[in-house]
Amino acid sequence: MQNLEELYQLVLKRKENPKEGSYTDYLFTKGLDKILKKVGEESTEVIVAAKNPDKGELVYETADLLYHVMVLLVEQGVEFDEIKVELAKREGLMSKTQDRRKIQDL
Repeated sequence: MQNLEELYQLVLKRKENPKEGSYTDYLFTKGLDKILKKVGEESTEVIVAAKNPDKGELVYETADLLYHVMVLLVEQGVEFDEIKVELAKREGLMSKTQDRRKIQDL
């Protein structure tokens, strides 16, 4: 798997064509509460891993988080393209905590 869009598509296919016994099928069968619990757990694990000197752990935990976020998006019917559009809207803009002026000289 080379990118997040491919991961999203794989998760979507697993939702449409469940593979009994797979972890992805387990999450979809358990439903939104289980998926949200896993996203929360994985988020915490990323934070803890970021505090440790082993960057490999951070990579591992981030991969877990991204996978579970993709499961959440599919479960909620959010298309990956919607996320890409939202990110594109933010390109070149400053933080919401300030006036959203375009950043010059990137």
